[in-house]
Amino acid sequence: MKIRSVEARVVEIPFEDGGSGFGITPSAWKTLETVLIRVEDTDGNVGWGEAFGYFVADATRSVVETRVKPLAEGATIESVADWTRQTQQQLHIFGRYGITMFAISGVDMALWDLAAKCARMPLYRLLGGTTPASLTTYASLVRYGHADAAAAMCRRALDDGFRNVKLHEIAMPVIEACHAAIDGRATVSVDVNCAWDDETALANLARLRELGGIEWLEEPVFPPEDFARLAQLRGRHVPIAAGENWCTSVQFRHAIEAGAVDYLQPSVSKVGGVTEFLDIVGLARDSGLGVLPHSPYFGPGFLTTLHLATAFPEMMQLEYLYVEPAAQLIDLSPIRDGHRFEVGDAPGIGLSPDEDVVTRFLRAR
Repeated sequence: MKIRSVEARVVEIPFEDGGSGFGITPSAWKTLETVLIRVEDTDGNVGWGEAFGYFVADATRSVVETRVKPLAEGATIESVADWTRQTQQQLHIFGRYGITMFAISGVDMALWDLAAKCARMPLYRLLGGTTPASLTTYASLVRYGHADAAAAMCRRALDDGFRNVKLHEIAMPVIEACHAAIDGRATVSVDVNCAWDDETALANLARLRELGGIEWLEEPVFPPEDFARLAQLRGRHVPIAAGENWCTSVQFRHAIEAGAVDYLQPSVSKVGGVTEFLDIVGLARDSGLGVLPHSPYFGPGFLTTLHLATAFPEMMQLEYLYVEPAAQLIDLSPIRDGHRFEVGDAPGIGLSPDEDVVTRFLRAR
């Protein structure tokens, strides 16, 4: 593939979630910021990717345009993995995680989509998968911080057919109210985004065990890469999950060696794209750990995750951000049935962004 052009655009779509928008993020979260990557080869084939952009979209786009784009445009890329590793090495002085890796992730993703299209096959098949599968998603709620509001959203998710609800609550009374509202009709997962100290985590783990029906506890303590402390929280009858804030497969290997978690949670738009994700799946397979991808996206990041999950059964269920966007960046209805998704046999990731939506919600520079 000889690359003609790389383009990065920020698309910002408002959403509703029934809450205030405060809690998880540094400021009110009311829009989905997607750094949409478009890569075109000299034959006119187009690949789509998504670089992580929530609250940092302009910075991510800038790194794509000023640092990653010059390394891709004009290049003849025979192996996306080789290109990505070379790019990581060339840019490593800017940090092995954060904005630079987000930018690399988005371009890597687009190149894999392009490679699959050039091969005239769906991405999952290029990755070694054989047949499409119906993939289960869980409802990933935002943080409400109020028992009644959070419980109401749990009941709504159940009505929509979800059979696992992930909370982002950090107060046990709110978690208990949600658990009571679900009342055994679905399993519950709890993601506290590193909010607890060791003492709180140990006490709350004991309470979660008493409640029962908890599939996993996600990122219980800060910093998320403190593998020794995570390892001390394992083995208490509630599985530990983490990984959305880990850097490349190297850090995942270190986490596995430390016995840090029961489930690995790579995010394709953050961790280094498909290339690093594939290495992490290999580590999971070798260590016998499950993979629960971090995928609160509605664009190429979500579609790429679906293809990865289709190719590799280690991915048990997928995250679906339970909010209502004002518009869909990509119309997922052709592959969606309630809380289940099944990718088809169209080349690449199968679907493309709606250009009318992109134009409508394009962020001005």
